[in-house]
Amino acid sequence: MRCVVVIPSRFGSTRLPAKPLLNRTGKYLVQHVYERAIQSKLAESVIIATDDHQIFDACTGFGARVEMTKLDHASGTDRVAEIASRIQGDLFLNLQGDEPLVEPYSVDLLFKLLIDHPTVPMATLGTPLISLDEYFSTTVVKVVRDNNQKALYFSRSPIPHVRDGSPDLMSNSGYFLRHLGIYCYRRDFLLTLGAIPLHPLEQLEKLEQLRVLGHGFSILVGLVQYSGFGIDTHEDYEKFVNLIGQSK
Repeated sequence: MRCVVVIPSRFGSTRLPAKPLLNRTGKYLVQHVYERAIQSKLAESVIIATDDHQIFDACTGFGARVEMTKLDHASGTDRVAEIASRIQGDLFLNLQGDEPLVEPYSVDLLFKLLIDHPTVPMATLGTPLISLDEYFSTTVVKVVRDNNQKALYFSRSPIPHVRDGSPDLMSNSGYFLRHLGIYCYRRDFLLTLGAIPLHPLEQLEKLEQLRVLGHGFSILVGLVQYSGFGIDTHEDYEKFVNLIGQSK
């Protein structure tokens, strides 16, 4: 089964312009993501998908495979789908270009989930919540899964709700999970995902994965231990630069 990682990387960002090309660590931000992805044992190809020639040239410069995509994609998923429509592959993993701390084993876990469960169209990851602040935060997306590792629901609200007392995050870590925004799709499902109508739950929560659940499709949720973070703001990048400096 051919496994492909696609890293969507666009120049425009409201909060952090030219984010993929930030390079205070001595490497471009997107290069950090790429170098993590190529450590995957299951990925046959790692492709950076961009709509910008500056990103294209930078990535070519450090030896990555890069593909130009359309300018008008609404999401990274759409950009990954464009790549999947052009090349051969069975499983396509969407790894955002602002996740420089992703672990290669997480990439392989997602591929393996779909290899081992041939009837499920997509997979994603969750990690135990580490604080009540995370649990109650509406900026942290939570996921609850069933005994077969399938998602029951995703929400910005605290789920599962604890009726009596407070959540015991330590003793029930498998039930209180933060969703990690990395997805793996079967090619055929990915190519038809854009044609699936929006679902009211997706519109209410502003979470595109609820389109999949709302229309009756399954999403596998692998469990990983992950203390990293994505780069969305100047503060996030400053934290990442300091972290890289400490590890040298």
